Amino acid sequence: KRLGLEEGEAIVHPWVNKALEKAQQKVEQRNFEIRKNLLRFDDVMNDQRKVIYEQRNELLEATDVSETLAGIRSDVVEGICQKHVPENSIDEQWDLEGLERALETDLGIKVDVKRHVEGKEEVPATAIWAGVQSDVERHFREKEAMVGGEVMRQLERHVLLSVLDGQWKDHLASMDYLRQGIHLRGYAQKQPKQEFKREAFELFGQLLDRVKTEVVTLLARVRIRTEDEVAALEEQQQQRQQRAAMQFQHAE
Repeated sequence: KRLGLEEGEAIVHPWVNKALEKAQQKVEQRNFEIRKNLLRFDDVMNDQRKVIYEQRNELLEATDVSETLAGIRSDVVEGICQKHVPENSIDEQWDLEGLERALETDLGIKVDVKRHVEGKEEVPATAIWAGVQSDVERHFREKEAMVGGEVMRQLERHVLLSVLDGQWKDHLASMDYLRQGIHLRGYAQKQPKQEFKREAFELFGQLLDRVKTEVVTLLARVRIRTEDEVAALEEQQQQRQQRAAMQFQHAE
């Protein structure tokens, strides 16, 4: 009204144009910062994705992953031993019964840990670890002898791929949840981008630990039936079906 403009008439004035230009610049700058931050977050995810996909491609191309699993198995068993028999500790700090329970509960392997220290003086913690590692390796050698090396290699590769895929999907969900709430770190006077990188690194480490533990646990507990056992089960199933058919005819 003050400018005397009619309804529907375009507003043309240098001040208005300048104000709109500044507003547009602020909007574009804000959008650029949002895209830049998202790109930085995506860079973290891309780095992790590259590591997982490279590992997965190696597994797909490999026919024998026994050496890889031997290293994974050693790390898992050492972690269990470390909790109950800490390195550079004395015997009063050891929990040998707890170590036996953990091995049986987590891996389903019964190990007589006490025999590695009975009748010996000043046994170092690492010697107990080595004894437990030897017992665990013997368990897997016996399992392989029962099912055959070829079947075991296929099983190891299948389990490792399946666990890696499953845990990676769960990790992606955790990373998405982290990214959605990372801006709240700013209220605690923290840099969201730095906190995101730090927590993403921790989550990735936890992912790798879960993959190792689950793979070793599954392979330690899995039981593959031999051909004779499968044939016996099939025969039992046929006998049950025949008895059921006879009972049905008798009832008629």
